[in-house]
Amino acid sequence: MFTRLNKEIAFFRQKPHNMQVLLLTNLLYACVLPVVEIFVGAYIMRNTQSPSFVAMYQLAMYIGIVLASVVNGELLKFFRVKHLYSFGILVSGLSMVVMMGLNTVALGQLFVAGVFMGVASGFFWTNRYLLALNSTADDDRNYFFGLESFFFSVCSIGVPIVVGAFLAWASGLRWRGEEIGVNAAYQWVTVGVFLVTIAACVVLSRGTFQNPAQKKCWYLRYDPLWLKMLLLAALKGLVQGFLVTAPAILVMYFLGSEGKLGLIQGLGGLVTALLVYVLGRVSQPRHRIYILAGGIVVFLAGTVVNGLLFSAAGVIVFVLCKVLFQPLHDLAYFPIMMRCIDVVSARERRNEYTYIMTHEIGLFAGRAVGLLLFIALAWLVSEVFALKYALVIVGLVQLSAIPLAAHIVRKC
Repeated sequence: MFTRLNKEIAFFRQKPHNMQVLLLTNLLYACVLPVVEIFVGAYIMRNTQSPSFVAMYQLAMYIGIVLASVVNGELLKFFRVKHLYSFGILVSGLSMVVMMGLNTVALGQLFVAGVFMGVASGFFWTNRYLLALNSTADDDRNYFFGLESFFFSVCSIGVPIVVGAFLAWASGLRWRGEEIGVNAAYQWVTVGVFLVTIAACVVLSRGTFQNPAQKKCWYLRYDPLWLKMLLLAALKGLVQGFLVTAPAILVMYFLGSEGKLGLIQGLGGLVTALLVYVLGRVSQPRHRIYILAGGIVVFLAGTVVNGLLFSAAGVIVFVLCKVLFQPLHDLAYFPIMMRCIDVVSARERRNEYTYIMTHEIGLFAGRAVGLLLFIALAWLVSEVFALKYALVIVGLVQLSAIPLAAHIVRKC
């Protein structure tokens, strides 16, 4: 076992320095992401008892991501990309401080907090894409995203379990004769998150990353291949919003405990982490479409089981399918996207960031449609109907991503 581990470490050390730095930075941020994605939604659900409020918060967050991606394009003319990336990491920690510091959780406050969180995420993700694009070759990207997904999958196991257990333990403690309460325990978690973001920024400072040579980002016309990639991004965005909100809503709806949420996340995460790492290590670019299709079929199966059972058992099956789907989908999707940027940016002789920025707009279009679909079904029919059938609708629509992605791969 140790021989195999040493072999994998040696293989990692053979990769370019910037790629190693970026992966280690993302390892640290992987400890933060489950808290941001899962427990913020659970915190809102606990304080509002409204799935629609969680969805509205998420929609505001996605608006903030698009705003940040546009502003980031202008800031790249003046600041180094790694500094903007560090800024996004730090602000994500601060945005949790803002959320946990709210005395009341009203819709207007949620919207502002969501936009603020989205701005932090926007600076993080857009600069992450740019750094990954320029730090990897196409042949390395399966490994890069496989190892990164391994980090995120392992942390999606450990962090929710640890945080959930901490919330359950700390909320029962007493200070000067008074019970601390779960909201105060959430605030302690936020402090820990912020310390980890500082450590991630320290690691990132060791890299020698370059900004795009060309400064112009805005264009009105794009290659038809990139327009198809934007459609694929919209399909990814359509399901992505539900992956952030639905697990927290469903688990709180049926089980009512963040600790149980962490336990469910961990049940299938370890197997998924190992599977994704092995796939990233041994797969070739030609295998990406098969990995993408497998992930989509797993997600659809989970949504159907949840819709049919709509019970604690159905939620467990859905969350397990979600835990498997997300890293499989990302392992295939992001190398396809980056290969498309390589081809189209060379063809059109443009700044790579213009494609990353418009990619965020494509993601937002899908996210907005998905969340508005959920909100409309919740308000016009019922929240139960939305939780049962909106996911199934999204899962069925995702099937169209398979032939579209296959077409993009052939053209690249």
